[in-house]
Formats: sequence, structure tokens, C-alpha cells
Amino acid sequence: MTPRRVAVTGMGVFSACGRNAREFWEAMKAGRSGIGPLEGFAGFRITTGAQISGYDAAAHLDPKDADLIDRFAQYGLIAAREAVAAAGIEFTPESRLSTGVITGSCLGGKVAEDEAFRQLYADGNPRVHPMTIPRIMANAAASRIGLEWGLTGASFTLATACSSANHALAHAFWMVRQGSLEMAIAGGSEAPFSVAHLRAWEAIRVVSPDTCRPFSLGRRGLSLGEGAAMLILEPLDRARARGAEVLGEIVGAGMSADAHHITQPSAEGAARAMRLALEDAGLAPAQIGYINAHGTGTQANDATEARAIHAVFGGHASRLVVSSTKSMHGHALGAAGALEAAATVMALRSGILPPTANFVEADPACDLDVAPNQARHTGTGYALSNSFAFGGLNAVLAFARA
Repeated sequence: MTPRRVAVTGMGVFSACGRNAREFWEAMKAGRSGIGPLEGFAGFRITTGAQISGYDAAAHLDPKDADLIDRFAQYGLIAAREAVAAAGIEFTPESRLSTGVITGSCLGGKVAEDEAFRQLYADGNPRVHPMTIPRIMANAAASRIGLEWGLTGASFTLATACSSANHALAHAFWMVRQGSLEMAIAGGSEAPFSVAHLRAWEAIRVVSPDTCRPFSLGRRGLSLGEGAAMLILEPLDRARARGAEVLGEIVGAGMSADAHHITQPSAEGAARAMRLALEDAGLAPAQIGYINAHGTGTQANDATEARAIHAVFGGHASRLVVSSTKSMHGHALGAAGALEAAATVMALRSGILPPTANFVEADPACDLDVAPNQARHTGTGYALSNSFAFGGLNAVLAFARA
């Protein structure tokens, strides 16, 4: 079977930078950060993050659904609803059989887990919520999205730390390309703001005390974020036949493992994933005009990623625009790659490359054009989106303008 081209025909976003895809993209273009003071967490060293403030589950779900699924799964469902509506999909009995849901989440239901532990250990109450297990499970978002439309194609969740969403999107892309699925709802969702989880991030000491400044001299660490993004993937010819608006294409994916260190990144592993994505897409390095970087804002990650980009692109690296949208939507962990995929598709579609926000001063160790604080206008047709996770698990996606 000839591999099929894979179109993106719908996107949904729910984040600190916007409660839908349009709002999210307006923030990305403007370089408007969603990172601010955390609400509801007094007495922590971590005081800022990209938090969805004032979230009200009742505005999106009926009380029964809200009680059954953790906040991370609620975010995923909200984003999926927007994506399906934007793609103009009306599911039929036949299409439900061949549509899958592939999501990424590295944490699962941390809010529900925290609630159960508080009842047990702080309150001394041995009785926890009867649905605690399904609320905690990392596949809750994928399962609930499938239930929404009765989708019975291959559906699953991947947990590879910060690369979870990119791994999910890559597998969805490959399955649609090879014909295992006729359509996929794919992306990631995460809700990391809980007491125990924030304490764990305090302990590892990589979170910035103020804001995320990727690639900037004097950067002090990452800023946690939350939210979800979901993309609709389907064969390009089918999308055109049904008159769908094609937002962009996924044209390649590459994965690698560092086998190097549990937390320290490897330039060699990152470079290999980028090369594999280019090879899978049939692209030469010189055809890429933009990279949505992993760009966490830590000293080690940003310099290592810069070295990897120079290793892959050689002299062309100086002509690339490389920005980190984590400077705005925060590091949403298992959902990060999905938010960045949405930003990358929109960037190619509009010809506007989002900036690296909060930038102060160039770092010689990150010798790249990072579009500091101001969006760039370009006609580039191809882009990469990088995700490099703790544990040395890397996933890179290649996108093309529609």
C-alpha cells in the first residue's frame, strides 16, 4: 500500500494562553505569556506557572462527568470537542470503527491522586472516592474522548515524560499514513498543579523562581504549565474529498533514546531524532525554515538542544528561526508537544513564527536565531517540533504548510 499523506483538519486547545485554538494562537503571535502567580498554593518555593485560572468544570461538563474524570482528562475532552467541531466531522457507524484516539500524558490524574492521599494520610479517612482508580489512570482522557463519539478504532495513551504528546502524535500519524486508522484524534493533556507534585518539582530544583526564559543568558529554569491540545489527523485525499479545510500536514516523525542519563540531555540523541524525522519526511535539512524547540529554559537543555541543531543543520542553522513557545504556555509536560504542534501548524499556515518570550540577553552557548520577544513573518513551508524527555526519550515531528 502506498503511504498516504496525512492532513491536520481540526485543532482544539485549552491552556493558560487561551481557552480555544484562536485565543491560543493570538497569544502565541503576540508573545503574550500565560505564566503568572499560582493560585491556591501558598507556602511553596514555586510561586509561578502557566495555570488555567478560574477553571470551572461545570461550564464544560455535566456534574456526573466532572466527578468521573480528573482535571487532565477534562482538559483533553474539551480540546477534542473543539477539534472535532473545527474539522466538521459527523461520525457514522462505519467511521467510528476506523477512528482512534491516541493521547499523551506523563502524569495521569494527579489532582485525584492528591485528593485520595490527603483523605488517607492527612484526614485519616480510609474511604476514598469509589472512582479513584479510573480518575487516576493515564488513559482516562483517551477513553473519555472515545466514549464521547463511540469511537472503537485503536486507542491508547503513551507516557514518555515530556515527549508523551509527540510520541502520541507520531504514532497516530504513522497509523493513518499506513491505513491502520482512517482518522485519529491525537494530542496530549496534563494537569500537574497539585500539592505533592509541586513539592516534587521543588526538590529537583529546575523550576524558575520567576518566569521561563528559554535560550536567554541568565535563564533560571522551566515554568510548569497545564492544559491540552488535540489534532484531527486524516488522509489528505479523504479530507479534500469531503471538502474539509486542511490546516497543514504531518509529513514525518523521528524517535530516539539517549541511553545516557535519567535527567541530563544528550545532544547526540536529540540530533538523531531530528535526522530521523527529516528522513521519514523525505526532507533535506535546508528545506526546514522553523523549529519549535523543546526549549525548557534550563541551563542544560537549551545549550544541548542548540548543539544538536547545529550538528543536524550545519551552516543552515544560522538561517533557521528557532523559538520556544514554552516561554508562553509553560512546560505542560505530557501535553507540551501537543500545544507546540498546534502552534507549529498555525505558524506554517499563517506565515507568522511565534517568538521566544521573556528573552533578556543572548547566550553564546545558544547561538541561534530564537526570535526574541517578537514574532517573525516568513513564507517557510516546513518545520520541526522537538520534544526531549527526562529518561532520554526523544520525539520530533515534521510539518508542512498546507
